[in-house]
Amino acid sequence: MSIALCQANLDQLPATVARPLYDRRKVGQSILHIGVGGFHRAHQAVYADDLLNQGGDPSWGYCGIGLLDRDAHMRNVMSAQDCLYTVVERSVPGDAARVIGSIVNFMFAPDDREAVLEKMAAPETRIIALTIT
Repeated sequence: MSIALCQANLDQLPATVARPLYDRRKVGQSILHIGVGGFHRAHQAVYADDLLNQGGDPSWGYCGIGLLDRDAHMRNVMSAQDCLYTVVERSVPGDAARVIGSIVNFMFAPDDREAVLEKMAAPETRIIALTIT
């Protein structure tokens, strides 16, 4: 049985799949990350998810920003999944699936450049980050 990954279906996932313990509706977007690729999703967003799960300040959530035409795929996937995605952590004892919820928005600049610029200049935006790999 396949379950579409989205906020409404989180409770339908098997108990073995970890999921956000915090209220994602209360997570802010004070960090904008340009280029939401695999490294960012597997590291930085996971660390933010850890902090949010431990009761950290909910204002420190992510808004992903796509600048390039090839980022349209990420826009489509993130939109379809309410910006949720799964990370599989591998170790000697075994694999563990985990849903990450620290990215709460994704903006695609080619769709609306002005909205992205406004988001970057917004008072609640504290960090604009990017990873170069």
